[in-house]
Amino acid sequence: MTSPEPNTDDAAISSAQEILAAMPEGGLFHEKSWRVSPDPFPISPDFHKRLEKLGHQLTVFVRACAQLYRTSVDGRQPSWIAELLDRGKPRELVEIQRNKLFANDIPRVLRPDLILTENGFTIAELDSVPGGIGLTAWLGKTYAPHHPSVIGGATGMLDGFESVLPAGDIVVSEEASTYRPEMEWLAKELGVLRDSPGRWRVVEPSLREDWAPQVYRFFELFDLANVPCAPQLIHRALEGQLSITPPLKPALEEKLWFALFWLRPLEVFWVRALGEGTFKALREVIPQTWLLDPQPLPPHAVIPGLEIHSWDEAIKFSQKQRDLILKISGFSETAWGSRGVFLGSDLPSQEWAAELKRALGCWPTAPHILQRFHHSRLFQHPFFNPEAKTIQMQRVRVRLCPYYFVTSEKTNLGGALATLCPDDKKLLHGMPDAMLVPTSVEDLDLVKTT
Repeated sequence: MTSPEPNTDDAAISSAQEILAAMPEGGLFHEKSWRVSPDPFPISPDFHKRLEKLGHQLTVFVRACAQLYRTSVDGRQPSWIAELLDRGKPRELVEIQRNKLFANDIPRVLRPDLILTENGFTIAELDSVPGGIGLTAWLGKTYAPHHPSVIGGATGMLDGFESVLPAGDIVVSEEASTYRPEMEWLAKELGVLRDSPGRWRVVEPSLREDWAPQVYRFFELFDLANVPCAPQLIHRALEGQLSITPPLKPALEEKLWFALFWLRPLEVFWVRALGEGTFKALREVIPQTWLLDPQPLPPHAVIPGLEIHSWDEAIKFSQKQRDLILKISGFSETAWGSRGVFLGSDLPSQEWAAELKRALGCWPTAPHILQRFHHSRLFQHPFFNPEAKTIQMQRVRVRLCPYYFVTSEKTNLGGALATLCPDDKKLLHGMPDAMLVPTSVEDLDLVKTT
């Protein structure tokens, strides 16, 4: 819902027009658009500090995930953990991720999807092959001259990406081709910034002989069989001729880690691996999540307040009880973007029953999860109406995506993308009537829409 009284503030209109004019030729995405706002999304200094701490906490969490998988493989943790994480994966890919050469490798760019709520935020999921890196870098460069408090400033995202890929090739698959323009802009801009054209290249996913020693993989591993150069890259990586990031570890691209994090039998492991402080901090922001295992539920897995002993009983949940997110865990073309995600309370009972039955039936090869749905908070934010050439206010719900760059020394926050969706949306993602803006730190508290 937008304000019935448009604002004709000349400075804000001029700023929005400058942003539109600065858009790279050809855009940043194939066939995607969004609303432009003259202003970044503001957060308080305290919230900014929390975001900075979260980067370290999530890095520790991902390292612990890699450790849990590795120790499950070698028998120090229950074998069912690795077996579950390997479901549906090609045998060759499982062998690669278990290779000791890559034992300590983790993704070097992490992006949690934070949903801002009445009580703070919740992490809807954690992406280790995130889109939006080039977009957020462009937003930082475009907004920072007029808004110096933008997180990361004009070059934070560029500096962060360079820290994890000092030079090299970026491989974008056909499945991920929507994001090719933003990665091409990123590579070109880095070359200009460092006065080194060609130091970063976005290359076709085809066979070639002139690979750089470092390769950034911008595609999900479910798509590996459709990437012609994959066997060549894998061979060279196994020979030590090049490094690939994110690593070829499909286990780390699963969403079911949040369910494993909440399993009581694994609590001792998580506390030891994370430290008690990080464990408690993440318990506050990682929503309760359950594995959709069709077997009878053990006592520790039952949803509090719901007297059920099998997920089959959840088929008859009332609309209120269905305030749950159902989604596939990973290794599927439906496991990224907003695809394959269902909010139970928004589905008619028959459709909920059908989706739940389908998900339970996929358990042997494509595990699904259920997750507590947290309702998002409402804010007001201005957007530019290019037809009327006015600024209008819109009630929005916010998905905040901080980008963390992980090096051997530390984890750095390079920038934060705010997706401001219309207030009638419940699943928050990029869409034509949403705003995409950088995040800035302001010396004031966020003002909630009443």
